[in-house]
Order: sequence, then structure tokens, then C-alpha cells
Amino acid sequence: MGKLFGTDGIRGIVGQTLTADMAYRIGQAAATILAEEKQGRSEITIGKDTRISSDMLESALIAGICSVGGNVVPLGVIPTPAVAYLTVERNADAGIVISASHNPYEHNGIKIFNGKGYKLPDETEARIEALVLGETAIAEKTGAEIGTMIRGMKEARNRYIDHLCATINDDLSGLRICVDCANGAASATAPELFSRYKAHVDIMHAAPNGVNINHCCGSTHLESLCETVLNDGYDIGVAYDGDADRCLLVDEKGHVIDGDKIMAVCAADMRSQGKLDGNTIVATVMSNLGLHEYCKNEGIQLICTDVGDRHVLEEMVKHGYRIGGEQSGHMIYTEYATTGDGELTSLQFLQILKRSGKRASELVSCCAQYPQVLINVPVSPQRGTKEAIMASERLAAAVRKQEELLGENGRILLRPSGTEALIRVMVEAKTEEMANSYAEELVKVVKSLKIS
Repeated sequence: MGKLFGTDGIRGIVGQTLTADMAYRIGQAAATILAEEKQGRSEITIGKDTRISSDMLESALIAGICSVGGNVVPLGVIPTPAVAYLTVERNADAGIVISASHNPYEHNGIKIFNGKGYKLPDETEARIEALVLGETAIAEKTGAEIGTMIRGMKEARNRYIDHLCATINDDLSGLRICVDCANGAASATAPELFSRYKAHVDIMHAAPNGVNINHCCGSTHLESLCETVLNDGYDIGVAYDGDADRCLLVDEKGHVIDGDKIMAVCAADMRSQGKLDGNTIVATVMSNLGLHEYCKNEGIQLICTDVGDRHVLEEMVKHGYRIGGEQSGHMIYTEYATTGDGELTSLQFLQILKRSGKRASELVSCCAQYPQVLINVPVSPQRGTKEAIMASERLAAAVRKQEELLGENGRILLRPSGTEALIRVMVEAKTEEMANSYAEELVKVVKSLKIS
């Protein structure tokens, strides 16, 4: 068995690479390590999304935690950021989320937050992993030392919703909003959240059945929301993913508003209120050239990290920045949250939209969006192949040549996939034809490389 923890917890296909037995051992290991660090009985919150496997994994985790003396606070179906928030509020030692985010229902995952609502330190993950993968049994408790479930947490969901509502000062009256819950965790919170505002709000894809999470809906499948917003005359559409930690929007013309545009609008509003600490947005290397140009024109510093909201958050916390995120919709507002929060993001944007008196398309027109082509090039799964390709001087020379031809009219990014045998070739240019042409040239070079 290989390394368990990736950049976003443990992920796998349930019944194959992620089993109930593994979840049991993860629960045991996490509670054991946390108890050692605390020098006392650990308390762990657990939330889940709507996948058919989430109940099974939750039960296994709870059994594992209790078997080694840990107490469990089950939060039920609830967004990932709610688990982080409620873990801190309750002063628990850790929070566990059972979700595979935007992936199909067959997948699931286990992510662990520490008591401050942040990802566990690498050292703690390594200790948990060593116990899970070890061949010896983890010592179990007996008698009164066995852990228990702490019940009566039905109001926790509403406390999280109260927290979200406290982040804006507008009733959103006059707006017509369509909200897509992806048949996921937002189905448990978004209806109540939006019922507290005077906007006209309709909810779609909020009838989870265990296997329809993210299926032709949500932030990764925006077609139905785009069509509904355009045809039924909504001012804006809101789309979450399976665990509601990301948000994308749709303007009144049925066009997608991605994370780059959301950051541009929200950062400008924060600066007008004196809240844009460091005068900085933190994004990733995948952010569109349009965001780079917007920040340059507005005199806002743009810092780009490696791909992954984990890297964005680390940069924000290190330097005290207030807003950051990814093009895909993971948005982090450190004034209000310790992780990406889709519902929080939507409220921040909706408040600005209402206050501006503009149409959504007009509001986001401040940030251009260049055509962006991304091609995944399969390579040999042999160990070291991706690294050798990226180190190729012939590939580097081809990139330099293409960059010289593009000049300031575009940019090129090549990177190896962190989880698959792929090299990702991304090109942005003034026109889609130009972006495709440059990308195809680089794909040819990658395919032609013979790595031994």
C-alpha cells in the first residue's frame, strides 16, 4: 500500500482503495495520535457529504475513534468548511470530513482538520499514516475508557449558518438567484441560508440520493444552471461542488464567472473598505492572464502559488493576506474562515452585486478572460518519467521559443500531474486559435521525448 495522505487528505474508490477497514484504522490512528499530543482523551467532530458510502465510512471512523478512547461529535451531512468552523467553535481537537469534493459518487475521501480549523501538520499526518499502515494492531481501550458519541448537535448546522449570515450586511432584496447544490452537502444548508434573505431564490439539484452527487450539476457541470439562469431571467446563478467548499457563478447572460473574476471583484470591494491587507490577492499559477492584467492595472499585488488551495492558504496565513483562491472556485477569506467556503464566497459576491446596482456581467467585466487551452499528455507511468520530461532541455528550448513568439500576448505553463501519469500543457493567448496552435506544438514535443 502506498502513501495515504495527498494534498487534500485521503482519496480513493470506495471498496477498492478506500475501505471500511481502512477508515476504522484511520479513526483509531487519528484518535491515538491526538490523545498522545493532548495527553488526554481526544474529541473529534465528523461531517460528511451525501455519497452512498459516507454513512459506512462515518460508522467505521466512529468505531475506530471510540475503540481507542476518543469521543466523537457527529455533525451529519454538512459542508466541509462547516466542519472546520464548528471544530474551532467547540474547541475540539480535530475535525474529520468524509467527502471526495467534486469527484463522482464512487469516490470518497477522509480529510482531517486540526483544532484550529487548518489542515493537520505534515508530521502529524505522517504519524497517523505510520500507524494505519503498520502491521501491528493499535491498542484498544476497555471498560470506562472506551470513547462515546456526543449527541445533541442538531443546532450546530444553524450556528454555522448564523456565522455565514454575519459576514454580510445586506438583505439581498431585489435579486433573483438560482442556486445549484450539486446534490451534495450544500443541500443541507443552502435552503435555510438563503431563506433568511429577501431575495427571490430558487434551489436546484438539492435532492441527494447517494449516487447523484455532482452528476450533471454543480460547479463542475454548469450547463443546466447556465441554461436555467438565461432562460428564466435570473440575475445570477450560484453553483457549489459536492462538499460546498468551492463556488462558481453564472451571470444573467448564462456566462460562467470563475474564481479569478470573483477574486477581482471581491478584492476591489475589500480595498475600498480598507480591508485588503497587503494590497494583495493570492492565486495559483493556473489563474488567467486576465487576472494578472487586472491586478497590474489596479496596482494590486498578485502572488501565485503552486496549484492547490492548500498552497494558497499557507501563503495567506504566512503573510496575513485576506483573500485568495483558485480559478476553479476555491475561495478563502481569512477574516471569516480557515478554509475555502463556497457559501461564504457566494454571499460576499452577492452583497457586492446588490450594492453596485450593476448586472453581474457588467460587474465582472473589469477582469478580462483570455482563451486558455489545457491539454493532458499521457506519459509512461514508470517512476521518474515525468521528472525527466520536465527536465528535458529540448522541451525547455521549445517553451522558450513559444514564449518569445507569444511575448506579452499570452503565457505558457507546463507541469506534471501530482496524481496521474500526465504532463499538463497550458497555453493562454489573445485568441483561442493561437492558444490551440501553441499548445499543440508543445504537446508534440512532449510526445516525441524518449525517456529511458
